[in-house]
Amino acid sequence: MHCFGDGQSLLAALEAPLEADVVLLDWNLPQTSGIDLVPELRQRGIDLPIVFLTGHAPTLRESQALDRGAIDFIYKLRGTDVVVRRLRRAAKMTKPVIPKVQDDQALINGKLVLRHRVSRAYWNGADVGLTLGEYKIVYLLVANRGQQQSYRAIYDRLRYEGFIAGAGENGYRVNVRSTIKRIRKKFLSLDPVFKEIETYSTFGYAWHAPEGAVVYPALEV
Repeated sequence: MHCFGDGQSLLAALEAPLEADVVLLDWNLPQTSGIDLVPELRQRGIDLPIVFLTGHAPTLRESQALDRGAIDFIYKLRGTDVVVRRLRRAAKMTKPVIPKVQDDQALINGKLVLRHRVSRAYWNGADVGLTLGEYKIVYLLVANRGQQQSYRAIYDRLRYEGFIAGAGENGYRVNVRSTIKRIRKKFLSLDPVFKEIETYSTFGYAWHAPEGAVVYPALEV
């Protein structure tokens, strides 16, 4: 464990190799606040999971922390046991994986087949009719099946990293929700019991399916 009294001390320590599994930040730090330290860490290539520990009740600040890239927001009054459990969970989380698939390969997960060469998704043999942006989102979720993907990570795939749109700081969330809604409707039109896209209201979405996703040579479907 490495402890630092302020953000500048942490940034200075990053000049040398530093082994860690998770970054735990207090919101109120001297000089640079914890929330303003997050983009500094990302700009320096630090992609470790970031967790906030704060004495402020999780209201607006929780949403702000998650939007900046943190994966959890822990209220200090929850107690040490809760903090330890959630830090262990955070340490197991990784940055979204975007595996490279050759043009002549397909990503298969249960009834779903993603043909990367033509950016088409097939459900039980039928073309889902996804747009390119919708395909990119489904590909992100399936490639990281079982792992929650934040609104920001999803929107970065829909547009590009750091793109800002919508009204207010969190406006892009509306765009993500509406896009996910359209994606679900397209799958539901082919399968009325489709429920592989799970919602995590304060964070984002995840793809859940019992079958493992594997890459095979492209299939004729």
